[in-house]
Amino acid sequence: MSKILVIDDDTSIRETLELYLTEEEYDVHTASTGTAGLNEFTKWSPDVVILDIRLPDVDGFRILEELREEDEQVKVIMITAHHDMESTIRAMKDGAFDYIHKPIDVNELDIAIEKALHALDMEKKIKGLLVESSRNFKVGDIIGEGHQMSEIFKTIGVVTQSRAPVLIQGESGTGKELIAKVIHNNTDANEPFIAVNCSAIVETLLESELFGHEKGSFTGAINRKPGKFELARHGTVFLDEISEMSLNLQAKLLRVLQEREFERVGGKDRIKVNARVIAATNKDLRTMIKEQKFRDDLYYRLNIVTISIPPLRERREDLKPLLNYLITKINMELHKNIVGVSDEMMEIFHRYNWPGNIRELENLLVRATVVAKGQVLVKSDFPVLHEDISSSSPAESEPPPWHDATGRILTLEEVEELHIRRTLRDTKLNKGELCEKLGISRPTFERKLEKYGIIYERE
Repeated sequence: MSKILVIDDDTSIRETLELYLTEEEYDVHTASTGTAGLNEFTKWSPDVVILDIRLPDVDGFRILEELREEDEQVKVIMITAHHDMESTIRAMKDGAFDYIHKPIDVNELDIAIEKALHALDMEKKIKGLLVESSRNFKVGDIIGEGHQMSEIFKTIGVVTQSRAPVLIQGESGTGKELIAKVIHNNTDANEPFIAVNCSAIVETLLESELFGHEKGSFTGAINRKPGKFELARHGTVFLDEISEMSLNLQAKLLRVLQEREFERVGGKDRIKVNARVIAATNKDLRTMIKEQKFRDDLYYRLNIVTISIPPLRERREDLKPLLNYLITKINMELHKNIVGVSDEMMEIFHRYNWPGNIRELENLLVRATVVAKGQVLVKSDFPVLHEDISSSSPAESEPPPWHDATGRILTLEEVEELHIRRTLRDTKLNKGELCEKLGISRPTFERKLEKYGIIYERE
């Protein structure tokens, strides 16, 4: 039987609530002052407290603070005869679970109590699971337990043994810069990591940003300025959205990669380049080459090692560890104590398409954490997007096999590669069984794996 404590100095309200809640099969205690209520709470440990704001001895907000100091999980429903905005905002800010005006609507009270008890029940079930599963997480980790992420971890390990250029491909929000930082930290952790968003800077300024300029080289160049390649020293220059770089600048970058030197804008002195270049894009550079929007020679220079990050909809097995990691991170940043999401939300997340990938997931969790009344995030904590999420169906979880996520029609080679990768992902067959399923010979299968850079380790 759930226990409810009513703290109110109005005798008629106390007696009415005690009678009504007892008939609803709750175990009910009452107190007429804040001090008596705190003593009763300490002795009895109720599940829900119904607390009046105006008390004869102690302000209700002070009682709320002390109740939460005693038990952070306590669910306090505050009641008041005053309909002022400031009190409502303060109550919710200070940690009240709900706020109800007098005269009390019993239907509204029933709903608030039911929600409070449900939240408390979920917190008890989930509490400890998040702490246990996130003990090994630290900010900056790449989270992934599936086969695709395991292969990426291996590639990162190989890449950190050299200073070769790296091309990271993946949709927006998949964590391309995070992977670049992990490569850097495992190669040149004591050197600078400098990120440049090529899509955010106009061409004339981007050239100066990358290579620096001499005094007087253009209007406004009142002093010599070193570029990112100089400032990076022996570290890393991360070129995000490199697909947005103009063909003119692509040619200059190619020279940097080939000759390992450059000149500042307006300068003649050659400056040696010691930094590693990591580039990232959310676009298909091979298609851009065909459209003459990207240089093929630069692509081959950057494509020494390629890391392709799968979208979140293709690595749903990582949703739970990602949630645990992100909630741990958000708790630290916002000073909250969220312990997880409800089973209902977990099912919705597994059905959702995640067009914004991990960035979208994190943003959703931040918003939900800010508005959450309990320690478990529930559907009502996602007010802006939960209807869109809940309406997603499993059939919508992946784009049609002949389109990419943006709707572009894939080439035959791309469809073939995608089909092989999905078959490997969704089955646990050995090579012979896979060849039979795909309708190709083993030598052909081996050639396809090599052609598309697919690593296969199962036998």
